[in-house]
Amino acid sequence: MKNFIFYDEGKKSKKILYITFLISFSLIAYYILNTGYSMSPDSTRFAKWADELIKVNFNFFDFYLIDKDIIRPSLFFFSVPVFLIAVCKFFFINDWQFAFLILNLSLLFFSLIIFVKSLLLIGVRFFLIAFTLPIIVLSVDILLWPQFILSDTIYASLVIFATYLIIKGIVHNKIRIFELSIIIFLLLATRPASIPVVFAIIFFIIISKIQIFSKQKNIMFLILGIITFTPLVLGLTYLFIELNFHDIPKLEFLTSMVKVGMIIHDRPETWVDPPDNFFEVLYIYFLRLVNFFNPYASTFSMLHILLNMFQTFIILLSILIWVYLGGYIKSQNKIFFFIIILSISVGAFHSFILIDFDWRYRFPILLPLIILFPISLENILNKIKFK
Repeated sequence: MKNFIFYDEGKKSKKILYITFLISFSLIAYYILNTGYSMSPDSTRFAKWADELIKVNFNFFDFYLIDKDIIRPSLFFFSVPVFLIAVCKFFFINDWQFAFLILNLSLLFFSLIIFVKSLLLIGVRFFLIAFTLPIIVLSVDILLWPQFILSDTIYASLVIFATYLIIKGIVHNKIRIFELSIIIFLLLATRPASIPVVFAIIFFIIISKIQIFSKQKNIMFLILGIITFTPLVLGLTYLFIELNFHDIPKLEFLTSMVKVGMIIHDRPETWVDPPDNFFEVLYIYFLRLVNFFNPYASTFSMLHILLNMFQTFIILLSILIWVYLGGYIKSQNKIFFFIIILSISVGAFHSFILIDFDWRYRFPILLPLIILFPISLENILNKIKFK
């Protein structure tokens, strides 16, 4: 039994992984299909744009000219979800929402396969991956957002695929420039808020050339430095906009919420007093960055809060295990560094732009963060000599 569990090299262990994978996805799919699709104001806007794209015969050059909102970015940044909704509308007409829901489930299935492949590529044992999959089933966000006729699931699948390409590049010691370039283009064409993901990818590629990953303390100092200086960078950017571009609507939108002390959008219980000086602006950005990862909200049900707290605990425990037990495997150091930088980058970006009241923008980084858990368990087994 000990050999079967800890050495994990036989066909039985692979079979358990495959069965656990199918059961886990089936439970998620059953819940989502049983709940049905959901529409939001953004869904309605996407549907309207999809109708316009169909009217111009899927000519994107004409499509980009139809809507020039004073605040909203170019329609290019919504190309992928609008195109897929338009395809669903064109072929399935009245059943297009259900078709898009099936598309979301297909992308989720693909994302879970990529999740497993990433861990197998690193050398994580089959039973540890199988043990992790039910944790994904307990994620409220993963059960929630694929229901929506939105870009979230498309975007999340691109993020996990980008993470896989980074991991593959780390393992094989070869940066996947061509594949990552395609993913970066698709990310930008899916959501304007993809900028921090693109930044994390490019930043990692640049810094991976520097010899810091052999020593874990160097990585920790770098991460702590980035976390410490992030509010300062955001505060200085705020000050720069206020001094030079305060009359430009698109930029005024970025600073207006800070001026009223807003932390989480539409959750006034999280707001603080309007800032009177630069240090209070820094404090607001610090609170925003921390609250981006907040598992709690007063209107969440007790079950929702408990599941969110469990997920947060798993992620923090993974990082803690890596800090104390990891560090001797350079490739794992790089993987932890990339995923943590990816998370900080996304958190910092939305701390500057907007943290939605339902923490929607956190959803795409959940699978990369959960990847850390089985890796940390693998470190524990290696530490106690179960090899």
